[in-house]
Amino acid sequence: MLRFLFDRDTWQEVYDSFSKNKLRSVLTMVGVWWGILLLIALLGSARGLENNFNLLFGDFATNSVFIWGQSTGMPFKGFQENRQVQLTLGDTKKIEENIEGIEFVVPRSQNQALVVRDFLSGSFRVAGDYPLLDLVDKKHLMNGRFINQNDINNKKKVAVLSEEVYKQLFEKNEDAIGKYIQINNSVFTVIGLLKPSNINLGPSTDIHIPFTTFQQLYNRGNKIGFMMLTVKPEYDIVQIEQDVKLLLKNLNNIHPEDNRALGSANAGKEFAKVTGFLTGMQFLTWFVGIATLIAGVFAIGNILLITVKERTKEIGVRRALGATPFEIKRQIVVEAVFLTLVAGIFGIISGGWILILVNKLFGHGEDAAIINPSVSIAIVFVALIILIILGTLIGLIPAFRATSIKPIEALREE
Repeated sequence: MLRFLFDRDTWQEVYDSFSKNKLRSVLTMVGVWWGILLLIALLGSARGLENNFNLLFGDFATNSVFIWGQSTGMPFKGFQENRQVQLTLGDTKKIEENIEGIEFVVPRSQNQALVVRDFLSGSFRVAGDYPLLDLVDKKHLMNGRFINQNDINNKKKVAVLSEEVYKQLFEKNEDAIGKYIQINNSVFTVIGLLKPSNINLGPSTDIHIPFTTFQQLYNRGNKIGFMMLTVKPEYDIVQIEQDVKLLLKNLNNIHPEDNRALGSANAGKEFAKVTGFLTGMQFLTWFVGIATLIAGVFAIGNILLITVKERTKEIGVRRALGATPFEIKRQIVVEAVFLTLVAGIFGIISGGWILILVNKLFGHGEDAAIINPSVSIAIVFVALIILIILGTLIGLIPAFRATSIKPIEALREE
């Protein structure tokens, strides 16, 4: 077979066959070209959307749930309706001990505060946080460091500022690390500056201080504002959310059917919808692309049937001279695969140029929607394999048609 493929006469016959009807051959190849172009362009665009999604949420624990206390909607065990639910550090410990599938429980508290530096001031949202927050919601620093365990243990008065706070309280290009600010008349040392985040889930935070310092500053005792839970990948995040809320209701004397007492936001469920959409888009792309390819390949098969009809006498002569049915079939199949591959390669190249154009138009700047749209070499290889298989299968139809004609009848054909 390899000797046949490298035989000069084989490719001379392929050339002679297509050169007789150049326009028809080119138009036939358009269907396959369009199908592979569509497949590459759509798959690349889907990858670009996925890259944008990963850039936005790559450092955030997408398997997370936020839970906070609200007011009760039903009386229970002697407590009246509209009682304010206050979550505590004890609640977080109970969740860690009793709910299987929990990865991390991160208690957080926030408050609005007047922040002053020299003659400049502003009202900002101050959060009391643990170092664990940096693990589940990565904080990118322009300078300095984030809160560490030593800050927690010693209730240090240190602060990590957002870029917005820095711009309002410091001069441009001024080094803020080691400088002092006042938060509610208490002096704090700046230890870090945060870069703007691509995404901000949950309440926005302008300044981070150690959780223990926050509790002391606002006399909060063991009370917390809300908690952030992360769930192990193998567990159902929706079920975990329900189990946690049921446990919190038992701990805080809330009616089991009271749906108002605890507020929650399940980021994992929303992320699953987005990833499901991306998966569905990729499946649809493969379906549409392959369906278009099949349609284009069938067009090639139809044209080859016409070509076989036109070459009936030629095939009869070859049969009379000793050509076997296998050799005739092989030649027709090679012509079909050749047409399909040439059209497919042009489609891959065209699809690549389209992805370059898409990246240039939509892949740059802060509002970039499709980042680095591309397809892997593996996908290109799979597409070429599909083309070869389809070309071979469709080539067998005219090939069998060519060998079904008896040599004597073919020689009589005018």
